[in-house]
Amino acid sequence: MSESGHSQPGLYERRRRWNREKELGHQSLSGPGRDRDYVPWDRDRERRDPVDEPVGSMMQKTPIILAKPPAERSKGAPPPPPVSAPAAIPPIEKPIVLMKSREEGKGPVGATETSTQPPAAVAKVEKEGQRPTQPVYQIQNRGMGSTASSGVMDPVVGQAKLLAPEKMKHSIKLVDDQMNWCDSAIEYLLDQTDVLVVGVLGLQGTGKSMVMSLLSANQPEEDQRTYVFRTQSQEIKERGGNQTSGIDFFITQERIIFLDTQPILSPSILDHLINNDRKLPPEYNLPHTYVEMQSLQIAAFLFTVCHVVIVVQDWFTDLSLYRFLQTAEMVKPSTPSPSHESSSSSGSDEGTEYYPHIVFLQNKAKRENFCPRNLKQMHLVVDKIMMHSHLKYKGTLSMLDCNIFPGLPPSYLDTENLFLLPFMDTDADDALPRAAPGSSPLFSLLPGYKGHPSFQSLIAKLRSQIMSMSRPQLSHTILTEKNWFHYAARIWDGVKKSSALAEYSRLLA
Repeated sequence: MSESGHSQPGLYERRRRWNREKELGHQSLSGPGRDRDYVPWDRDRERRDPVDEPVGSMMQKTPIILAKPPAERSKGAPPPPPVSAPAAIPPIEKPIVLMKSREEGKGPVGATETSTQPPAAVAKVEKEGQRPTQPVYQIQNRGMGSTASSGVMDPVVGQAKLLAPEKMKHSIKLVDDQMNWCDSAIEYLLDQTDVLVVGVLGLQGTGKSMVMSLLSANQPEEDQRTYVFRTQSQEIKERGGNQTSGIDFFITQERIIFLDTQPILSPSILDHLINNDRKLPPEYNLPHTYVEMQSLQIAAFLFTVCHVVIVVQDWFTDLSLYRFLQTAEMVKPSTPSPSHESSSSSGSDEGTEYYPHIVFLQNKAKRENFCPRNLKQMHLVVDKIMMHSHLKYKGTLSMLDCNIFPGLPPSYLDTENLFLLPFMDTDADDALPRAAPGSSPLFSLLPGYKGHPSFQSLIAKLRSQIMSMSRPQLSHTILTEKNWFHYAARIWDGVKKSSALAEYSRLLA
C-alpha cells in the first residue's frame, strides 16, 4: 500500500483525527458518519486554535476569518469601569453635602456604622455596590420621611414631633382691643383633634376672668395677680373700668382652650369712647351703637367656634342679658356647608346648624340662693326665657350632681344648665358666727353654718362637669387645633363683614 502511494495520505489523516479525539476523551470515532458529525467541532477548534495545515484545508475555512483571536480581543477590548466610579462623580456628591452638619462630630463613616445599619439600608448598599448611600439615607429620613421606603425615622426628628408645645404661663391676645385678629396663638397648637373650646360672656365686674382662671390653671388660694387671665385690680374697680379688652386666649396641657372676653354692653368702654374722642368706624355713627355691635360680634363668634359658652351673672336675673343672647343667636353666622350646592340653597337647615352648650353661672350667690325651693324657681325662670332658643341650655350640667342636696330626688330640679358659686372670700370663715363658748367644747370648735359647700369644692365640681361635656363637631369636617384656629379666623372675618349685623346696626341707628 505504501509503495503505490494512494492509501498513505488517508491513513495519515485518520490518525491525526484519532489523536485529537483521544485528547478530548472520545473513543472509537472511526467511520464516515462520525467524521461528518464532528466537522463543525473541527472548524470551531481550528477557529480558536489555528495549526499548520496544508493550503487546501485553509481555503475551506476562509469565511471564519472575521473572528479575532482571543489574544487580540483581550487587547482591543476597553477596560471595565471601576466599581467606585459613581462615587467620584461630582453630581452624586452634591446631596451628601447637606448632611455635613450632621456628620461633623461623628467623623468618617466606618465599618462600625455600616454594621449598625438596619436591614433595608444594608440591602441598598449591597445593591448599589460601594456607593456611599448612608448620607442619602439620612437625608431621606429628615426631608422625605413619609416617602422613605425603609420606614425608619430619625430619633431626634421623631422626638421633636412628639414634644408638646411650651406650656403657657399667661393668656395672650386672640382679638385685640381694636377688634383685629392676632396670629400668635397658633404657636401653642398641635395637629390633634381631641380639643375642647370654652368661652365666657358676661356683664362688667361679674368675675369672668376669675372664673376662667380657676377653671383653667389656678387655684382659689393663689394670689389673683398670678392668674392666667388678669382680674380687676382695686384701682380699676374704684375707677369703674374693665380689665379685659377684646378676646384673650389660653390653652391647658389637657388641650382645653379657654377664651376670655371683654364685658358685653360695657359702660366703661362706652365712657372711654366718648371721653377720649376715639374715631369710630365709618359704618357706625354713635358710640353706644358701636359698643353694642362689638358685644354682638363677640357673642356670635363664640356661639360658632366654642363647644361650651359660660354666661356669668352676679345677680338673678337681668332680662336684658337674655335679650342680648337671643339677638346674638339671631345674627350668628351659619355653619359652613360641605359643598357649594347646599350653601347656595335658600335658607339654612336647622338639622345641620351648629349651636353650643350654654351654662348659666350664678357667681357671688348668697345663702338663700342655695335653698332648694329658690333653686327650683331659678330653673323655671331660665326655662321660660330660653324655651324658644336653639342653644343647648339643658341636660349637660346640674347642681344635683354635686351631692349638695342628698335628700332631693333627681327629678326635683329641671335639667337646665344652671350652677351657683358663692363668694370667694378667704376670711369669710372667720366672720361666721360660731357656737357659744359655754355650750360645749366640741361645738365651739365647729365653724358656723354657711348653707352651702365651700367655694373650693364647688369650683372643682364645676370644672369636672365642664371638662366632661360632649364635644360636638363644629363644622362639616373634624378640626384639629390648628385647623380650629384657621376656622376661627375665617369666622371672625365673616362676623365683622356680616350683612345681618350691618342691617341690625342700621336699624339701631
